Amino acid sequence: MTQIAHILIVDDEVNIRSALVTMLEKKGYHVAGRGTGEEALWHLEEVRTDLVITDLRMPGIGGMEFLRRVKNQWPDTEVVVMTAFGSIDTAVEAMRLGAYDYLTKPINRERFPVVVVKALERRALACENKQLRDRLTTRTRFEQMSGESAAMQRVYSLVEMVADREVTVLLTGESGTGKELVARAIHHKSLRADGPFITVNCGALPENLFESELFGYEKGAFTGALSTKAGRFELADGGTLLLDEVGELSLKSQVDFLRVLETKEFRRLGGTKLITVDTRIIAATNRNLKEAVTQGDFREDLYYRLNVVPLHLPPLRERGDDIPLLVTRFLGECCEQHQRKSKEVSRDAMRLLRLYAWPGNIRQLRNLIERLVVTVPDTTIQPMHLPEEIQVSKDDRRTMMVTLGTPIEQIEQEVISRTLKEVTNHREHAAKLLGISLRTLQYKIKEYGIRD
Repeated sequence: MTQIAHILIVDDEVNIRSALVTMLEKKGYHVAGRGTGEEALWHLEEVRTDLVITDLRMPGIGGMEFLRRVKNQWPDTEVVVMTAFGSIDTAVEAMRLGAYDYLTKPINRERFPVVVVKALERRALACENKQLRDRLTTRTRFEQMSGESAAMQRVYSLVEMVADREVTVLLTGESGTGKELVARAIHHKSLRADGPFITVNCGALPENLFESELFGYEKGAFTGALSTKAGRFELADGGTLLLDEVGELSLKSQVDFLRVLETKEFRRLGGTKLITVDTRIIAATNRNLKEAVTQGDFREDLYYRLNVVPLHLPPLRERGDDIPLLVTRFLGECCEQHQRKSKEVSRDAMRLLRLYAWPGNIRQLRNLIERLVVTVPDTTIQPMHLPEEIQVSKDDRRTMMVTLGTPIEQIEQEVISRTLKEVTNHREHAAKLLGISLRTLQYKIKEYGIRD
């Protein structure tokens, strides 16, 4: 739907101002009139305006000064000037300052609407070009992802391949690896880029709220439903819906969602009307869904519907070569955000950052850099500024002394305890490092009474 243009007439002569407002209103425009430059500037602060038509001779702020301020503050707003002194010099000066055209008084009623139409056409064309440039920029970037490692190159390549394909993507990886950023990159590089991108955190939704949040509800569907509300699935129509932490869905919620995933049809809670949507699904999880299927915690049929194209995000500890790049980027962002002078990281400090395992991944790294930007007064971040767990060398943290004759059970208990501590109690990651299944690890934790 084409938006109706907003036009502002600025003239201290009431009769002329009123006549021009009336003339343009009859043509279907939204038109306002103001008598001084000061009043017009206040109006522009409050109302998005496509075209300003202003007299050059006004009390207070003169027409030329008013023109300068408008083009300086709202450069995309077109301006047409009116003057009773229609000299070439005046017209040239106004055009030099950014006016689109000028009109001489008395206003020619035949030329006036033609100039208005052409000015608005120029405004519309400028807006379209800007939108195209923005879309081009968006489509050619990978959101805020950074990295040149082989692992990230594989991620970029897969994003490019699946973006324009209407397939369901399952993003896997530890917390903090940037799954939502990848989902947004897929959306912005797809044919749905102009549509909405909606997220829903499945892990934060109690089972009794899942249906109403995902599918919406009708007025009066339950106590407190004072009006009809569209659900996330409906809001994502024509775009992309990211189901974050999909592995946390209850079995009942999995059944409800599977039915909608297959048919793309649903009813709002308390409603009878069948709603059809065109929504692309991207799911994300830090759980091993295949193992969850084996354990009976996740439906096998839903797993295969979501896992059409699996895309695994590598943890930061497997992207050591990317850490300097990420650190540099975060330093720039955080220094600008907190208005601090530029900082750098010493070689020794960077070496320690690269050695650290980063159980919280990119999110943990960014939070640390932000903290260092705020708390370190020096321009160079040294090893002494880093948290103690990062200052300890990699070998010290991952080596343990074992006395001959120590019972195997005691060694096993210590290894499991230290591994859990190393990965901040992320059990799936710990099981992978230990080379055992998650079920076995959970059994050992219970057997040894390990508190994680």
